[in-house]
Amino acid sequence: METDVIKADELKKIYRLPGEEIAALKGISFNVKQGEFVTIMGPSGAGKTTLLNLVGCLDNLSNGRLEVLGNDLSGIKERELSRIRRGNIGFVFQEFLLIPSITALENVEMAMYFARTNSGREKATDLLKRVGLEHRLSHLPQELSGGEMQRVAIARALAVSPKILLADEPTGNLDTKNAQNIFELLQQLNREEGVTILMATHNVKLGYQSRRIIHLLNGNIENDEILNSDQ
Repeated sequence: METDVIKADELKKIYRLPGEEIAALKGISFNVKQGEFVTIMGPSGAGKTTLLNLVGCLDNLSNGRLEVLGNDLSGIKERELSRIRRGNIGFVFQEFLLIPSITALENVEMAMYFARTNSGREKATDLLKRVGLEHRLSHLPQELSGGEMQRVAIARALAVSPKILLADEPTGNLDTKNAQNIFELLQQLNREEGVTILMATHNVKLGYQSRRIIHLLNGNIENDEILNSDQ
């Protein structure tokens, strides 16, 4: 029986600024099962990044309930959020965020170091091979194309063997061909590794290649649709 790895019930996030409150999420409810690939779509300001930050234990919810991998995130401290995040959740961003002075291989190894895993160069090499970069191990980021840098970023995210992979506009800085290639790579990892993936994107063409899309608008879920079950 498939397990719900994410459960959100009336989830709210309010940012309090001087003289103003901004409701980024206004009470959304949804579940995500283990092994699902869910695309989150909506215009800028819809709440996509806020949602990923909450699920990724990078921020605290304001109200409602959010459970990730069996952990109730309501009102817990940053230290506990960090514990849950480490070794369970991987991140891929629109900006590649690679360390420019070290090689592709060393960027992946660095992720293992910060996650306090004992895996070493052999696993980092294997991950880069898995994303098709066995010929770029010793290259610096500036020697790589945009698509190659995002592949390094994906390998880095996988370095902690995450149960959930969160991708925030991972193809936003790529041309059409590389965007499609990165999306297909994420789909392959989802199928073969069983990693649960939540991907936020503006790219309608890619979004509709997913099996499930959550449409956000003004902090609310406008629609939660299941597409072709063969996806």
